Amino acid sequence: MFIKRIKQLREELQMPQRKLTATMDIGTASYYKIEKGERCTKKNIPIIADFLQTDLEGLLTLWLADQATSVVANEKSFNKSVEYGK
Repeated sequence: MFIKRIKQLREELQMPQRKLTATMDIGTASYYKIEKGERCTKKNIPIIADFLQTDLEGLLTLWLADQATSVVANEKSFNKSVEYGK
């Protein structure tokens, strides 16, 4: 949800990734990983929200929802491996 939203906002603003990465003081590869869902820390969210001119609370809520979904998915995977002795 978070990833889809930031990509949508960036594209609506016709903002290349490299411009956003310069503001965040991170490399383009690092931001690419954020949009792929491979990396994003809570400290990046206010910077992204400000630059994409969007509500911080909304982005933070989406990010937290994604984090919770990931934890639940990992727990289910763990339980299956324990159940089947894998």
